[in-house]
Amino acid sequence: MSNTKYIFITGGVVSSIGKGIATASLGRLLRNRGFNVVPIKLDPYINVDAGTMNPYQHGEVFVTEDGAETDLDLGHYERFMDVNCSNKSSITAGKIYKKVIKKERNGEYLGGTVQVIPHITNEIKASILELTNSSSTHDPDIVIAEIGGTIGDIESLPFMEAIRQFKHDVGHENCMYIHVSFIPQIGPWCEIKTKPTQHSVIKLREIGISPDVLICRTEKSLSHEINNKLSLFCDVPTEAVIESKTVKTVYGIPITYERLGLGELITKRLNLPSKAPKNQNWIEIVEAIENPTQQIEIAAIGKYTENGDAYKSIVESCIHAGIPYKTKVRIQWIDSEKIDEMKNIPEFLSSYHALIVGPGFGKRGIEGKLSAIQHARINKLPFLGICLGMQCAVIEYAKNVCGISGATSEEIHPESSDKLIHYLPGQESLSHKGGSMRLGSYQTVIKPGTLAEKLYQSNIITDRHRHRYEVNHEYMEILSKNNLEISGTSPNGKLVEIIELKNHPYFIATQAHPEFKSRPNRPSPLFLGLVEAALKYKSVPVATI
Repeated sequence: MSNTKYIFITGGVVSSIGKGIATASLGRLLRNRGFNVVPIKLDPYINVDAGTMNPYQHGEVFVTEDGAETDLDLGHYERFMDVNCSNKSSITAGKIYKKVIKKERNGEYLGGTVQVIPHITNEIKASILELTNSSSTHDPDIVIAEIGGTIGDIESLPFMEAIRQFKHDVGHENCMYIHVSFIPQIGPWCEIKTKPTQHSVIKLREIGISPDVLICRTEKSLSHEINNKLSLFCDVPTEAVIESKTVKTVYGIPITYERLGLGELITKRLNLPSKAPKNQNWIEIVEAIENPTQQIEIAAIGKYTENGDAYKSIVESCIHAGIPYKTKVRIQWIDSEKIDEMKNIPEFLSSYHALIVGPGFGKRGIEGKLSAIQHARINKLPFLGICLGMQCAVIEYAKNVCGISGATSEEIHPESSDKLIHYLPGQESLSHKGGSMRLGSYQTVIKPGTLAEKLYQSNIITDRHRHRYEVNHEYMEILSKNNLEISGTSPNGKLVEIIELKNHPYFIATQAHPEFKSRPNRPSPLFLGLVEAALKYKSVPVATI
């Protein structure tokens, strides 16, 4: 423990300020300097995890290798830092209180009064140290912990107190605090105002935390006068006031931080070895995103399209897949309910280079998805189905090719006699929703000679899952006889993992969520293949930039 350094990221003034991206960017910056960095998210909400949260409220539920349903910020950490998070990487107030109450019920506090301090705060600190000392983290040089919410929130106070105490536990030289704040512009002259940040830091200092660094989210450059004012009133050195302007791509932020001296500042403050940053690979990634030579348009059908974060990993996976081809991938999200009402789906899809049908729950918008998939299948439009998207592809094929007119899903029509998609065996009687799905990384055996094998360059892969319905094993034979290629199955051959069509330039779907493992430097093979196929699609000219 004594060799590990700790950086705590807090946020002020407004929520959704970009702490997650700031944390991920900081992690990338330190990774570029050769440090072993482990991220962690401390979320003050009472939910045990993000699994039961509405995507409209909270955005995407990100799933880790070990099956934790977490906040979408863990997706940022994984993509930027190229690390795998775990159940230990996500600490919620719900988890903490659940642990403490269990200990109290078991008599572990010896009859003492259980209080926020020290019992809740001790449990928070113990959870941070548990991740630090986990065998999967390989003795980290630095743990970066982001605290969810905004300074002043009542529910975050136990977490703030815990990280305040942490400095005394591990030593001042091993712990630092970074505060991400918003610098607004007001009035007809867009005058920059520092007062909200000053008050945010005052609130932080009332708790007993003095920030070592201010990251200032701003639309305009901060003058020397503004920097000096923030330095004076917030009691941080001027070089520790880091301007964070809106950029073309968030993947450029680590390079911006490095240019502004944040890497050197952190290494000095924490007495870390001075290492020259190796930024070239990351610079090339940013260059490919910011200066594409061509552009494709992909239609994506989803249920939660009103929240831009609901399908965050799919969006980022498309960006990653465009990097090797210097291609900008523009996604047009289509509400599944609206496509249900469309009378001209073929005409509508004729302006796109590819189609994605994404994950979701419930029967709303299913008919429109089936019609869109049928159009892609018949008209050779490149298609990728994910989770529910794969299930819809199987139902469409069973209906229109295999002649099973009543083909459906148990989720949509539980009374049907032709449930091509049904409950995972053993889950029929589950009465609770949280953590009750097939979650995390599972192995898939890929059939030789298939598109899946060509894309993955392997016959055994692992991908992450989040679902409670499967293709009904009883229908696998009739689907295969009618030339639907079941190209990936579970090791025992009973669960359908990947399906594809041989007589189609690119028609593939997976029960898994490949978007959760995509990285800027290692795009998901299924998305990479989709972009390549879209670039070859001749019906719509590819735009040059």
